[in-house]
Formats: sequence, C-alpha cells, structure tokens
Amino acid sequence: MFVRTFAGALLGIDAVKVTVEVDITGGGLGLYLVGLPDNAVKESEQRIRAAFGNSGERMSGRKVVVNLAPADLRKEGAGFDLPIAVGILAAMGRIDAGAVGDTMFVGELSLDGSLRAVRGMLPLALAARREGLRRVVLPAENAAEAAVVTGIEIVGAGTLREVVEYLNGERTIAPTLPSDADPFDPSRLHYAEDFADVKGQTHVKRALEIAAAGGHNVLMIGAPGSGKTMLARRLPTILPPLTREEALETTKIHSVAGKTEFAGGLMSLRPFRAPHHLTSQVALIGGGQSPRPGEVSLAHNGVLFLDELPEFGRSVLEVLRQPLEEKRIVVSRAKYSVEYPANFTLVAAMNPCPCGYYNHPTKECTCSPGSVHRYMGRISGPLLDRIDLQVEVIPVEPAELTSAAPGEPSSAIRERVIRAREVQAERFRGVEGVHTNSMMGSSLLRSCCRLDADSSTLLTRAMERLSLSARAYDRILKVARTIADLAGRAEIAAADVAEAIGYRSLDRGTWGR
Repeated sequence: MFVRTFAGALLGIDAVKVTVEVDITGGGLGLYLVGLPDNAVKESEQRIRAAFGNSGERMSGRKVVVNLAPADLRKEGAGFDLPIAVGILAAMGRIDAGAVGDTMFVGELSLDGSLRAVRGMLPLALAARREGLRRVVLPAENAAEAAVVTGIEIVGAGTLREVVEYLNGERTIAPTLPSDADPFDPSRLHYAEDFADVKGQTHVKRALEIAAAGGHNVLMIGAPGSGKTMLARRLPTILPPLTREEALETTKIHSVAGKTEFAGGLMSLRPFRAPHHLTSQVALIGGGQSPRPGEVSLAHNGVLFLDELPEFGRSVLEVLRQPLEEKRIVVSRAKYSVEYPANFTLVAAMNPCPCGYYNHPTKECTCSPGSVHRYMGRISGPLLDRIDLQVEVIPVEPAELTSAAPGEPSSAIRERVIRAREVQAERFRGVEGVHTNSMMGSSLLRSCCRLDADSSTLLTRAMERLSLSARAYDRILKVARTIADLAGRAEIAAADVAEAIGYRSLDRGTWGR
C-alpha cells in the first residue's frame, strides 16, 4: 500500500515542506530510507522499531520503502521519526490513510514511544501554514512555540500511541491555543538591570544612549573595574521594545538553534549575547556540520557584547566585518550555503594596555609604549573603522560611588531613544532595509546628513589631523545625525559633529605615546 504524508526540513532560519512517501510491497524484507537522509535520519529505523514494540505496534514483515522528497535536499535531524512512523503505520492499515494527507508531523521518538521536542518548530509551523496544510502534530513540549502561528491547528502529543489513537478518532486532543499572556505587555518588559544603578560615567551613558538611538556600534576602553561590563549589560534596557515582526524573526533564529524558553512562545526582550573570548569562528558566525545560527545571529535585533576584545583571535574578529556592514551572514560550505540575519549592535570592551592602567588617574601604567601599540594592534584598523563610538571609561571617584543619589533610570533614557527612532522611521519610510541612521548608505548620507560651512570645515580638519578613512568619515556623519535626532534638530549642527568626532578615541595619533 502507498501512503503520502508530510514533514519539514530546516533551511537557514526558514523551513520547507518534505513529502514522506511510504510504499509497502510484497517482495523483500526490511526498511529502506531514500531521499538524501543524514545519519540521524538513517538511525530512525532502530528508534521506530523499538517505539513500535513499546507502543503495542509491530513493524511490517514486508519490504518498506520510505522516500523523503525532494530527493536532492539533505534531510537532517531526528524530527523525521514521527512522520516516518506514522507513514508506515498508515501504509500498514493501522492508521486511517485519509487522516494523514493534510498534516505535517514533526517529532523525535524515544525507544519507549514517547515524543521528544525538536528544534526549529516555529519555522516548521510557518512552512506548514504556507503550504496550505490543515494541522501540525508534534511533541507537546513544542506546542506552545508552534501555537504562535495562527491559521493552522497545532496538536501536541506525548507518545506515539496518543498520535495513533488521535488519528483513528479514538482519542481527542484539543488544539493548542496561543498563550493568553501578551509578550508585549509593558508590565512584562522587565529587566533585572537598570541604568539607575550606575554611578557617574555620564559621558559613557551618553555614548550608549546615542548607540541605542541610532543602532551604532560601541567600543569601551578602560581599566579593570571601571564599569564596562556593567554598562554594556544595561544597553538592552534602553533599546525600544521589540515589534511583533522583530520578535517573530528573533524567535525563529533561537528556535532553529534550539533555544526557546519564552513566555507565550515569542521573545519579548531583546537578546543580549556575551560569548567568551575563546569562542571559535563557527560558534560566532554559525555553520558546522549541521548548520546552526552563531552568536552574531542569536544577537539579531539585540546586543552582541565582546568583553576583552583583544583576547579574541584575530581571525575570529575579522569575520565580523560582513555582518557589521551587511547585517547578515552567509555561511558557505561544500554541501550547503545558508544565510542568517545578523542585525545587532556590537558593544565591545577592552583594557587600554596589557597591565590595564594606561591613562588611569591614580595608578601607574607599567607598559612600554611599544607594548601598548602591540596590544592595540590586535584589533585591525578595518574593524575599528566599523565601530562608530570609541569611548574611554574612567574609573569613578570614591565620592561618587558612596553617593546615595541614584542615576537616571533606563525608562527615561528609553523614552528619548524611542523618540529618536520615530524620527528615523519617518525619515526612512519606504526605504527598504534601512531602519536606523547606522544603516544609511552613501546616497542617504548625501541627502540626510548635509553640513553647513562651519560643520564641514570642522570635519575636514578632523579628517586631516586624525588621518581618518572614508569609512570613518561616513560613521562620524551618521553619529552626528543621531545626536541631532536626540536633540530634536532637523539639521546637523557643528556641535553635533564635534561630539561625534570626540567619540573616535583610538584614532588620535597620541594614543599610547
């Protein structure tokens, strides 16, 4: 008997429908899997046989051929266990064949017949709806995540036996409904950190506010214990709340990576990723034998924090160039090529020298000028060019630390950031792929960042004295545009340009001398 049902395969952060064709013939013995399955799919035979035995079913004694179409698309992961098992049971007559023709099945089988959760359930459910299927049957653990997708039934089951009884009409399983909790309810947008906890560091908080308002990258240079990490962890608290579209895209990435623990099935807070400096290239940008998103994609629509920046391998840091410019990462290997979104705000932190006390107000630096330059040289010029704001973090005076007065709360800063973002949203209305000032291309720079004579002269002199590159010139213009937006000015003033130039700390020729 021939039966057809459906599964899904991940392709980047999206998914495609896979047709599972099962044919049981009279000649021969055994189970034959075709259609470019990987090892995890090939091993499903043993899991299915054990699950059948522990669920009161028996594998057919005849030849069973299972084809996963399209045959030229590699099938990876254990999520094909359930559709293959259901297809075989339908071909054997144990399940009504008419009940599986409009359904996508996803799930890994344990040997006892229970269903295990799989990654990538959100894009799989979206693919099922796009292909016009009526429902998705999946592990109960994945049901809340998939229920975010409306317009399709989401049926969560705990075991293979429950699936069989449900398809045969012997058991009722109510479709899983989206959570009543609104992930975008302002009362749920709570961060453990707040800028009110930060004493002093007014100039650094100002730089982070500019970064949040315009989507600019930041590098903080300061002695150990000056508060760089504390400040970086508070940047997400002043970013605008996620829109539903951003939340859906961000959740898809984390779903594909197998990291989904969000109330209501959708992420409500912007991600903050802080990989260790021993992180490899693959862990940072994604890929691997079974491709998954890397840290730059997991930080999409949020913050990527790289602490102790010079301690990262130079080759690891250089792979950041493409995502910083293009807001996406393309991973190409011999057997696949996938694209992941990577629109994040980079926040990096570093010591100013090997001992950590260069430019410290009270402690003496023991490093020679040459060692300071070599330490800074671990970060390439092209990467520094892509960092808009380079800020020195000076340790706070003891008198400020003991002050009882709290700093400005994140909520107040976030309101200013949101107003500046609204100005940018209106400015870039109708411009595809541009949402913040940091994303402007050359043509937009010419039209949106016009300078008067004083501002132009100031910037020209800075270019000559600091030997800035053309990319740094553009970055200064973008930062100046954001500063003007925060101030509510339609035109860029000379003061905005001067402040933007002041954030190019590492471009000063006297650094380390």
